[in-house]
Amino acid sequence: MWYRSASFILDKQQQQQQQNDTVTNPESRPLSPASTAMAAENPNANISMYYQTRAAHHGVVTNDWLAQAQAAVGGNTDDSVSDNYVSGGEEENKRYSVVDEFNNWRKQPELAEAVAAIRALASVIRSSQATTMMELEIELKKASDALKSWDTTSISLTAGCDLFMRYVTRTSALEYEDFNSAKSRLLERAEKFGEISYKARRIIAMLSQDFIFDGCTILVHGFSRVVLEVLRTAAQNKKLFRVFCTEGRPDRTGLRLSNELAKLDVPVKLLIDSAVAYSMDEVDMVFVGADGVVESGGIINMMGTYQIALVAKSMNKPVYVAAESYKFARLYPLDQKDMVPALRPIDFGVPIPSKVEVETSARDYTPPQYLTLLFTDLGVLTPSVVSDELIQLYL
Repeated sequence: MWYRSASFILDKQQQQQQQNDTVTNPESRPLSPASTAMAAENPNANISMYYQTRAAHHGVVTNDWLAQAQAAVGGNTDDSVSDNYVSGGEEENKRYSVVDEFNNWRKQPELAEAVAAIRALASVIRSSQATTMMELEIELKKASDALKSWDTTSISLTAGCDLFMRYVTRTSALEYEDFNSAKSRLLERAEKFGEISYKARRIIAMLSQDFIFDGCTILVHGFSRVVLEVLRTAAQNKKLFRVFCTEGRPDRTGLRLSNELAKLDVPVKLLIDSAVAYSMDEVDMVFVGADGVVESGGIINMMGTYQIALVAKSMNKPVYVAAESYKFARLYPLDQKDMVPALRPIDFGVPIPSKVEVETSARDYTPPQYLTLLFTDLGVLTPSVVSDELIQLYL
């Protein structure tokens, strides 16, 4: 029987030891793929590239939590990530393309789209032939705009590019240095930002562990790599829990997540999307990812997240969001239609008459009042704190 057991009150020393054992061998950074592959063009501009390629690629900030998580994933901070970046512009007879480089990085299934963009932009600095800071900044701006236009519906891609530009160029010391020193400083900041973004998922997983207790049942929706990392870490920490996975129609991403959890020997039950309310009384908490976190503290995520949050709120179940800080976007949607449409193809398995209209929106907006906490690499936040963090990120 699954129930809230007193055994979740663990001895803190034992919990600390489990965390230390878990992170003894931190994940190594992935090697860069060859930078010779050509960019994949968007075959249908009316459908989000994210959903066209998805199947193939697949509070209060508490200082002691954050310090513990950063220490857990720190590893050797002296290692430079420059070895992971491959410039496509080193050949004199071949014109460098930031989109080519971006698509090469995207071939790594565990690498988020925004992180791939960040690393592609870092390689722009390395391969640049600019001779002044003004030329270099213009080149970076053009590269950022090219990536954002690759998929205008991707919130994390746009936010990641904007945050990269803000972080890398935010230093008054540049104008007082010679160009080579300034370029080196820019490259150093770019690589640091890429490393921070790459480690974000691991930090979030560590921060969330105090909220997952023995005997709990967790409801998840669709496939989120950061949510999977949270659950994987909990399993590695020998926590006893089970997971309800929604099917995630129409692309059935919940099937993929349930398969991954089964490999970890985590008890998992697959639900059809319409069975959420039916099963909510067995659930202790809801964990979802996010395509984007907006200024209000709400989230934009896979279609169905809003209705799950509504049911959870009505039954007093906490809704936790796991999202990297590079998904924080300067957006303020007022309702479900106040967003750039992200469409996806839907196959019902039977012919649909031409007179029948089909809703093809891929995501919805969940207002902040239905969310409990957001786990980010900046710390554990309440929805009301998100606007303050956005100000700090873009300041």
